[in-house]
Amino acid sequence: MKKVESMIPIKTESAWRGTSDCRNCGIREMVLFANLNEHDFAQIHAPIDDLEFSQGAMIYAEGSTAQGVFTLRSGIVKLVRSTVDGRQRIVRVLRSGDVIGLEALASAQYDSDAIALTSTSVCRIPLGVIQKLSSGSPRLLAQLMLKWQQTLKDADDWLADLNFGTARQRVGNLVLKMRTAENSAISMLFSREDMGAMLDLKLETVSREISRLVREETIEPLDKQGRIYRVCHPERITAH
Repeated sequence: MKKVESMIPIKTESAWRGTSDCRNCGIREMVLFANLNEHDFAQIHAPIDDLEFSQGAMIYAEGSTAQGVFTLRSGIVKLVRSTVDGRQRIVRVLRSGDVIGLEALASAQYDSDAIALTSTSVCRIPLGVIQKLSSGSPRLLAQLMLKWQQTLKDADDWLADLNFGTARQRVGNLVLKMRTAENSAISMLFSREDMGAMLDLKLETVSREISRLVREETIEPLDKQGRIYRVCHPERITAH
């Protein structure tokens, strides 16, 4: 497990109006506490941790004791599970505004590895905080249920779109899914090895399909690392 770059313990009273400034958080409407008010936060006394992870660092491990739920403020995180034959499969990729480790609310353990694909910042909310708010705030309970339902749907959608079809269709669907919320013409990818682990394809196959999309001018590379692309013709991206 790689070392966490920095951790700033934040009391919830200052989290609301101080160091982490939850009130003015740019992704506030997307995260778990979007519907809470100052009265709700006044009931909390446990610290909320503001954490930063470098690329490749593990946020938590599969089977480890669940300590809390995470909201992803910036960066990209992959969820990885081990198959019965010992292989590693990426089951989902999470981005800014997503909730990580929601299974902690129903289980004593995390059910996957959560690993930073890029430099990542998260807020870790202790289970006790959420449990207290759930019992005292109908708004949060409703929000939790919606998040849980959306998480299950997203997981099903990822599996349906990324594990079936031709190699071209799988790679194309991933390119479309990784378009940013700020600009649907920009797709943020990651290493070809990680893409292969998610799509159940060989690294060489992923590289070949990306190169073909570039040659066909369906996508346009915007950086030398091959991680950022402009999607020029989304309607053609999964064509045979």
